[in-house]
Amino acid sequence: MTDNGRESLEERRKRLDTELAARRATDTREAADENRAIENRKGYAVAVKLSSEFIAAVIVGALLGYLLDHFAGTGPWGMIILLLLGFCAGVLNVMRAAGMVAAPHPADRVGKSKNDRDDA
Repeated sequence: MTDNGRESLEERRKRLDTELAARRATDTREAADENRAIENRKGYAVAVKLSSEFIAAVIVGALLGYLLDHFAGTGPWGMIILLLLGFCAGVLNVMRAAGMVAAPHPADRVGKSKNDRDDA
């Protein structure tokens, strides 16, 4: 090759290196933006889950209180008490889902552990 050909090859190589560096910078920016978007979507999903658990507990408490008042004729007391219990259950559910309170042990849910049943 001639010196002129080598110079043009060298110029092309430098130009390609510059373009590749610019492309790599763009790709890393796009990857960082995508990672941020993924984290935001995860955050929104957790927020919707926690808020729906809380709202569901409050609504169930209010509905049960209304039904108790309607069929037992207890006035507003059933609604008030069960609404407050629903609120407390909603807060507890949110705290469990957020990891601030441990979930109950499976033996506590059933009432007796396997060892207690074997002794009886």
